[in-house]
Amino acid sequence: MTAEVRPIAEAELPDWLNALNTGFLTAARVTESDVALRAKYTDLARVQGGFDTETGRCVASFRSFAQQLTVPGGAVVPAGAVSNVTVSPTHRRQGLLSRMMAAELSAAKARGEVLSTLIAAEYPIYGRYGYGPAASIAEWEIDVPRAGLDRRWSAPADGARIDLVDAAEVRRVGPGLHERLRAVTHGFIDRDERWWNASTGVEDMSYRPYTEKFHAVYRTAAGEVEGLAVYTADDRWSDAKTPQNTLQVTGLLALSPAAERALWHFLCSIDWVQKVRTGYRAPDDLVAQLLPDPRAAGVVTVSDFLWVRLLDVVRALGARTYACPGVLVLEVTDPAGLAAGRYRLDAATGECAVTSDPADLRLDVAALGALYLGDESALRLAALGRITEERPGAAALADAVFRTARRPWCPDIF
Repeated sequence: MTAEVRPIAEAELPDWLNALNTGFLTAARVTESDVALRAKYTDLARVQGGFDTETGRCVASFRSFAQQLTVPGGAVVPAGAVSNVTVSPTHRRQGLLSRMMAAELSAAKARGEVLSTLIAAEYPIYGRYGYGPAASIAEWEIDVPRAGLDRRWSAPADGARIDLVDAAEVRRVGPGLHERLRAVTHGFIDRDERWWNASTGVEDMSYRPYTEKFHAVYRTAAGEVEGLAVYTADDRWSDAKTPQNTLQVTGLLALSPAAERALWHFLCSIDWVQKVRTGYRAPDDLVAQLLPDPRAAGVVTVSDFLWVRLLDVVRALGARTYACPGVLVLEVTDPAGLAAGRYRLDAATGECAVTSDPADLRLDVAALGALYLGDESALRLAALGRITEERPGAAALADAVFRTARRPWCPDIF
């Protein structure tokens, strides 16, 4: 079987959505409202499909959209976010993904996007296209009775308050809180209107129906919103008729340590709740250490999450700040030719430029993507053979330069 890869026409969107559902093993029927809502928020020029040349049926899907990524130091860089990538099981191993990816990365560079991002469903796929795992996530399950918190706690003692609000209030106050936190948290991405509408039930798609949730807002004594927790809970009871409920956090944003501490204490103080699942957090999140007994919070998930593929090395490295001064000359290899070259980085000034100076380190573009947000260690990559040290001590200097005091965190799947 053969297939052609090309941008889709508007009339082909229903067929494309069917291919998307097939690839994601979702049997949901594509409705007219699904198509209309997808068309409302989709730039069709950035949507590709693979079409069987005999049947004309869409058998592969690929989409990208404009994204803003916060990097160390608080600067924001334009990215091309890759999503909705599928190949139908009847057309695997025919190079459809490689063709769609090559077209997207070339177009992204032409658009002036500094890098490309994605959330990898499977680890082995995207390294061969130059992506590196740049931010990880972890999830904890808190055994509430063991946590040592006062279960009688009802409100912060400093004049702040926690209010249960409806989704409409979250839609009103959430974007502002997120933007304030995004400005100071590297790894964060922007949330557009569609994200907020979908997450609060304003707009719904049949393949991912909205589930009602609880929403708790933390306000300071002055009335300023500094925290938001969104959660659900199951309904389980023991044979002895004692509650065994598990609370699942689907999102928690806190602009201050006081807000973070208060929201976790609130969630662990809700009647009937015996366990709290934290949702995906940064691997160095404070949640366990906020408990009197940190062992009550057991890690249940640790995984790579946000992957980064650099397209413009000069702009990417020049956008972020660095932990210490130092000069490094990086020889970057890139089979696609998009980011290949030799670059001189002055960490003290943040300046990066193409150079002919001798290389201190040699690495591929995927390894540079893993280093970019400060989550990975240059020394680890060197030990793994992913970085070649041409000047003694250069890997240690790169480790000190690129690493960040707190690990990056991307709380959003896209």
